[in-house]
Amino acid sequence: MPNVVIVGATGAVGQEFLKILTERRFPVDELRLLATKRSAGKRISWQGREMTVEEATHDSFKGMDIALFAGGSSSTEFARSAVAGGATVIDNSSAFRLDPDVPLVVPEVNPEDIRWHKGIIANPNCSTILMVVALKPIYDLAGIRRVVVSTYQAVSGAGREGIEELENQLKAWAEGADSVSRVFPYQIAFNLIPRIDVFQEGDYTKEEWKMVKETQKIFHAPGMRVTATTVRVPVLRSHSEALNVETEKKVSVAEVRAALSKAPGIVVVDDPGRDRYPMPLDCADTDQVSVGRIREDFTVEAGFNLWLAGDQIRKGAATNAVQIAELLLK
Repeated sequence: MPNVVIVGATGAVGQEFLKILTERRFPVDELRLLATKRSAGKRISWQGREMTVEEATHDSFKGMDIALFAGGSSSTEFARSAVAGGATVIDNSSAFRLDPDVPLVVPEVNPEDIRWHKGIIANPNCSTILMVVALKPIYDLAGIRRVVVSTYQAVSGAGREGIEELENQLKAWAEGADSVSRVFPYQIAFNLIPRIDVFQEGDYTKEEWKMVKETQKIFHAPGMRVTATTVRVPVLRSHSEALNVETEKKVSVAEVRAALSKAPGIVVVDDPGRDRYPMPLDCADTDQVSVGRIREDFTVEAGFNLWLAGDQIRKGAATNAVQIAELLLK
């Protein structure tokens, strides 16, 4: 059984790693928990054991086989040291995603790419993961010419601090107190903020460019046209996305629905007659991407609209990483 180390064990994704390793019965011989100096010394219970979180150093990876990085600056600081220590790194940060020598993997989409890793495997952006899981069966069925995506991203995408800020603002509103915004640039309670991360080329945000470039890399399709608008919404957990997909060949809505229904990692929730469609509240603490509102786009020769929702902490981060670790064991 492999020795596993979690870097960022006290954060939202790190805590989810522990939960998912147990749920999926991932075989672990030794488990080591690492975090920043500030969090070192904390005690965490896992599978009936009390474990002490250690401070991450460049020597923390000796004897480890798999290193799960929850994200953040620790990846750029320690990932290479983990590889030098003999571990295969599965990284949740954006540090290595577009590195041509690092595979960017979603197991339902491009599992074969792990074969050419050189010590580091990157986990895509959470919104990208949810989207490409839904796009894969459509891509295989009819090809994809163009994707227009608008995201509705939960505050937990900004970590535990994002959740606390929304909760505090709601409490302040209920008590008639002033709202304080530190994590987000504006009040998020009762509001939408159409900017996630910094503005970059063409006034697209970094989050939007991630969805464009990561999707092209995952599908090995640099010519695939993708455009994105990413929006922060006052939802605690699970992201939602509206997709407009233009396909290479014309297929029916029934064929698209059938392809999605048979695909791994997807559950189709699409029954307008019974008012059924994916919602973030229903997707929390699940690993499937829920897809619905599947309908033809009558403005193009071959295209569809669809809506999806998924838990970005699980499938959008921790679960996807553990699935990659499972591929490594095979």
